[in-house]
Amino acid sequence: MSDFILKASVRNDLGKGASRRLRRANQQVPAVVYGGEKGAQSISVEKTAFYKAIEDESFFSSVIKLVIDGTEEQVVVRDLQRHPFKPLLTHADFLRVDATHEITMNVPLHVVGEEKCVGIKDQGGELHTLANEVAISCLPKDLPDFLEVDISNVELGTTLHLSDLTLPAGVTSVDLSHGEEHDNAILSITKVKVRGGDDEESEGESEEEPSAE
Repeated sequence: MSDFILKASVRNDLGKGASRRLRRANQQVPAVVYGGEKGAQSISVEKTAFYKAIEDESFFSSVIKLVIDGTEEQVVVRDLQRHPFKPLLTHADFLRVDATHEITMNVPLHVVGEEKCVGIKDQGGELHTLANEVAISCLPKDLPDFLEVDISNVELGTTLHLSDLTLPAGVTSVDLSHGEEHDNAILSITKVKVRGGDDEESEGESEEEPSAE
């Protein structure tokens, strides 16, 4: 797991107006932390570290240390709200996690070996990515930053599914836990579609022949 630490303060000034004032001050991001045995708590998160953290893809699939007025909470990101046209975060939701209870998260899927892929390099195919992330369940300590699928030896015409992924110890696929009918496709190597070229030319010639006569 990546080691992300965010500092926050309890927010007692609540409501939309208070959130707007907080954002205008441009120092903190309004947020809420909930879950576990504690109630929901409104907080404000230090903006600079927060904005830097969200630039890292693994932030969204990591357990985060949230320090609220000196008290540490282990959390994951559940939702980020963004301004409709400005590069600003307007609100964040954090979920508390317990080391003894499994959590469900979407983690990124990383495809490697494309430059060596048999179906692409030797057989003229192209990669079609059908899923960018995968839902998994695991204890917080087992949460991976991403899942990797190596396509080096994948041939043309092959479709890989969730069951083809090698999951780390302690990690299970949420979809597969519901049965084989949920073994969704994640990528395929297919023949490159030819756009234009000889086929179009031959069609054009066949259309011109009657008028030539």
